[in-house]
Amino acid sequence: MNAPTIVQDAAAELQLILDNQRQAFRAEGPVSLETRIDRIDRCIALLVDHKQAICDAVDKDFGCRSPYTTQMMDIMNSVGSLKFVKKNLKKWMKPEKRTPFMPMNFLGARAYVKYQPKGVVGIMTPWNVPVNMIFSPLADVLGAGNRAMIKPSEFTPHTSALMGKLFAQYFEETEVAVVTGGPEVGAAFSSLKLDHIIFTGASSIGRLVGKAAADNMVPVTLELGGKSPVVISPSADINKAAETLITGKAMNGGQLCVSPDYCFVPQSKLEAFIKRCRDVIAEQFPTVQGNPDFVACINERHYERVKGYIDEAAERGTRIVPLCPKGEEVSSPEEHKLALHLIVDPADDLACMQDEIFGAVLNVKTYDDLDPVLHFINEREHPLALYYFGEDKAEEERVINETISGGVSVNQIAMHVGCDDLPFGGIGHSGSGNYRGFDGFRTFSHGRGVYREGWVNMAKLAGTLPPFGQKLDKMLDSQIKK
Repeated sequence: MNAPTIVQDAAAELQLILDNQRQAFRAEGPVSLETRIDRIDRCIALLVDHKQAICDAVDKDFGCRSPYTTQMMDIMNSVGSLKFVKKNLKKWMKPEKRTPFMPMNFLGARAYVKYQPKGVVGIMTPWNVPVNMIFSPLADVLGAGNRAMIKPSEFTPHTSALMGKLFAQYFEETEVAVVTGGPEVGAAFSSLKLDHIIFTGASSIGRLVGKAAADNMVPVTLELGGKSPVVISPSADINKAAETLITGKAMNGGQLCVSPDYCFVPQSKLEAFIKRCRDVIAEQFPTVQGNPDFVACINERHYERVKGYIDEAAERGTRIVPLCPKGEEVSSPEEHKLALHLIVDPADDLACMQDEIFGAVLNVKTYDDLDPVLHFINEREHPLALYYFGEDKAEEERVINETISGGVSVNQIAMHVGCDDLPFGGIGHSGSGNYRGFDGFRTFSHGRGVYREGWVNMAKLAGTLPPFGQKLDKMLDSQIKK
């Protein structure tokens, strides 16, 4: 079967699913609180009842991913988000009171925002946290009363197939449908006339999704990542900062969209920082190769990509610090596991300082003055996350106020992402739009403004109806002034 035929067949199948979901959505009418909670409860049951199968599938896709990592990052976080939406949904669904203009607010007029479901939302997910990146937005999508079509990554075929099987057991296809396939299915998916699309993944693919969606005037939420910086203040406890930072960086083998990418360390504290990084990894991962707790690169291609950053920097004479026992820096390509490496003071033209790392490498840059640090961050594309370690409140405020990023964690890594009551999303190159909690509920709802007239015909009373005259002149003069 040739490529055009594959694309046409995928598009036809997807369109049929969308048509059926939209027809069911319209037939259902207003989506009750009870229906939304029932759908959320079924998601929770799916995750809890099939915990082991999910862990096994993710491990097969990565080649080495601890079931504890999957339970914490994929299952526990997903259940937490679903329960948060369920707990707050009744409050969010209530009409939001607004104030009518003067003097109508004193004459019986009323104004409010009614949040209504948009219809059918498309969710396009990445491979790095393959289950949570389905359920995190899905909690908001279902809470808002929508139906969902999900396109998981082709890089996690076992997990994607399992998700398709499980969703078919817990949901009608007209409620939630999972479609699998490669780039051709992704292209067809993003070209559907959905009511909203949320895409998480690489910026290069995000651009294509945005362009395809624009042809149909489909609103898009993009979560794209980028090079997330860390600033360690001279006021920070360097040992505590290093421990927190390197623990966060090691999560999922560095394969997180909010993973620290490059870190500014005071010049005078560099060696203490490196020593503590070594000690922390030795405590948490006494070995790397053969250690089931240390997550492998997702596949050989990404292994070679990340290893290439280390090799290029080494060839240029850059200091490389592998955080592992000697001889365990790299595995065979077939096992695709890399130990965490520090690249110290890399040149800005190296690939490790140009590309998003998305792997087990942390760039470490030294500094003596904060001004060049802020300039460096601001000269680059806005990152998805920014991290500050320190106890200087004035400096902390300065770092937050004088930079722009999707979100910020202070003295911690990625915790702003774990807070369901905070919006999560990027800005500029790192994405657009927010989801999570109430912000996600609003993203996947249509906020419909409603005005209800009071008991006075203000237009007639104010003289704004033709024929115009002196009464209108006086009213306009009273309103159009400094």
